[in-house]
Amino acid sequence: MEYRRLGKSGLKVSEIALGSWLTYGTVTEREQAVACIKQAYDLGINHFDCANVYGAEPHAAERVVGEALRGYPRDSYIITTKAFWPVGPGVNDRGLSRKHIVSQVEQSLRALGVDYVDIFYCHRFDPETDLEETLRAIDDLICQGKILYAGFSEWPADKISEGVRLQKELGLHRFAASQPVYNMFNRYIEHAVIPICDTAGIGQVVFSPLAQGVLTGKYRKGQPVPEGSRAATERVSHFVQSYLKDEYLDKVERLEAVARRLDLSLAQLALAWVLRLPSVSSALIGASRPEQVVENAKASGVQLPKDALDEIEQILAR
Repeated sequence: MEYRRLGKSGLKVSEIALGSWLTYGTVTEREQAVACIKQAYDLGINHFDCANVYGAEPHAAERVVGEALRGYPRDSYIITTKAFWPVGPGVNDRGLSRKHIVSQVEQSLRALGVDYVDIFYCHRFDPETDLEETLRAIDDLICQGKILYAGFSEWPADKISEGVRLQKELGLHRFAASQPVYNMFNRYIEHAVIPICDTAGIGQVVFSPLAQGVLTGKYRKGQPVPEGSRAATERVSHFVQSYLKDEYLDKVERLEAVARRLDLSLAQLALAWVLRLPSVSSALIGASRPEQVVENAKASGVQLPKDALDEIEQILAR
């Protein structure tokens, strides 16, 4: 496993990170989830991503992740959480107000069984809370040692710029991480998000690098979705549907040919492609079986040759 700096911070994160969205605390059995996390740790993955809303109920996935990591030295791994989405029926059970952020960080720490989280993300931008209130609340939590670094997920480019400006003007701790979707079929961050973040020293920790599993080759045009896959799981199938189009599945077949020539799996090719950008600090994978972690971790350190990158661009441009 190879490691990269998280933006311009001093934090080193594994190129492959293990996420828990749609898996731990939901469709993956607890024992299997713990096995995946332990396998990741043994492979040198030090970066484990979570959120207060992951799982069948608030903080469910955090409890699984915290349990799995409890036997390892706290300084040896990086654990994250997030807040924004509703966690209850109350009017203050959502958003990025000081009240909600502080409450959720406290609850996340208890669920994870840790004294601090390494990275706290604003899970989306909150138009109903003054941005200065959000940034000052995060800064206070950093000063208290309850979070070490702050980030955001899927913020619009103009809001990222505004947040960076305010932090500088107010003398607050700066954002270190951005967590956007990024894969061969969704490249929107290349145009504005990455340039803004590069200037500000913010690293990208990208989710869905395998396009919800479509870039593993498991889905085929004209064939039923495999039993047990995300597309066949009622609770999460809608996340996959946008990628199950003939135009994407045709490209998958051509990309598989490129992967074979490089002696890589399609998933390894897709992960190495995401990691071709120095701006990307980590690629988040999901796994329901330890062997998936083993195979995906092999993408770390893979350098795709220029002719392969050129061919991939031609395929994606079709």
